[in-house]
Amino acid sequence: MIVKPRIRGFICTTAHPTGCAAHVREQINYVAAQGAASANGFKNVLVLGCSGGYGLASRIVAGFGYQANTLGISFEKAPAENKTASAGWYNNLAFEAAAKAAGVYARTLDGDAFSDAMRDQAAEVIRQDMGQIDLVVYSLASPVRQHPHTGELHRSSIKPLGEVLDIKTVHVEKGEVSEVSLEPATQEESANTVAVMGGEDWELWMQMLKEQDLLAPGAQTVAYTYIGSELTWPIYWEGTLGLAKADLDRASRAISDNLADIGGSARVAVLKAIVSQASSAIPVVPLYVALLFKVMKEQGIHEDCISHIYRLFSTQLVPGIEQRLDDQGRIRVDDQELSDAVQGAVKQRWPQVTTENLPQLGDLEGFREDFLRIFGFGIAGVDYDAEVDPLGIG
Repeated sequence: MIVKPRIRGFICTTAHPTGCAAHVREQINYVAAQGAASANGFKNVLVLGCSGGYGLASRIVAGFGYQANTLGISFEKAPAENKTASAGWYNNLAFEAAAKAAGVYARTLDGDAFSDAMRDQAAEVIRQDMGQIDLVVYSLASPVRQHPHTGELHRSSIKPLGEVLDIKTVHVEKGEVSEVSLEPATQEESANTVAVMGGEDWELWMQMLKEQDLLAPGAQTVAYTYIGSELTWPIYWEGTLGLAKADLDRASRAISDNLADIGGSARVAVLKAIVSQASSAIPVVPLYVALLFKVMKEQGIHEDCISHIYRLFSTQLVPGIEQRLDDQGRIRVDDQELSDAVQGAVKQRWPQVTTENLPQLGDLEGFREDFLRIFGFGIAGVDYDAEVDPLGIG
């Protein structure tokens, strides 16, 4: 079949098998081009949420930058004869194929990472194939979570707290800048958002790994988050997302206390803004990101997903390195995004931006291109008019 992008709102319902594989290869080639990484790196890495974005980039850096064995966990949609799989399904397939060719151990488990059944399955694989884990990357992104103990299904709500929020945004497909009014969350919606996006599941994973002696001495774990600037705080720190992020900070301290006797640690890493399916769904974020990307590209400091994670690993996660921490103990690699030069330019453009001048002030086209690349479209060298097999990579 010939696969073209089908976009509905902030979701692309198709993924290109060859394009996804080419995108994975691009990221592997970037890491390989950086040269030999520190030998004092990582041997066995578990990536929770491994199939795209920062999670996939982390697995690529671990596997091809440090030759680490990796176990990845994600929940993907398999293909049918006349329907493509999710992009993550093809990404996992491509990563495993590349790792096998390079002689690097890689295994992926597909299923609900929030479930105790998946924790049990992962524990068995680690015990049989890897021994002990020295780095756990927590990069799960899901709008829903079924609690493993109560069975309750929690759904997150990205809303402000307390009162209606009027804020500027952009319709990504139409390129129209407008004001939106967002209703405040109820207490139940706030609690559900914390249950889905907070730190409890991260704690459950780390508790299980420690109890079953599957963590190496000095093991690290890192959970990814985003803070952004004052322009995005109304929907991040001052909304339901902020409550979940505060709970992630709480969990990092609790996990570090639990790992203290093996010399381990837990950190939240604050990353830069990128284009993802999740971020595309958050009001205000696409407009902010379009302005941010334009400014960072003009200043020559823009990082894509793989280059940003490579910097995180090489400057902040390698054992024995001095980490850049804030007053809450979070690792900060959003320093370039939040620099005075970048934020000053973005804040100057924010009140000025309109539908008419957005192409000059922002990089909405770059946002759209990055969005399509998530699903394997717009990758150099891929023939998008060729027939492809949705059941595989070719």
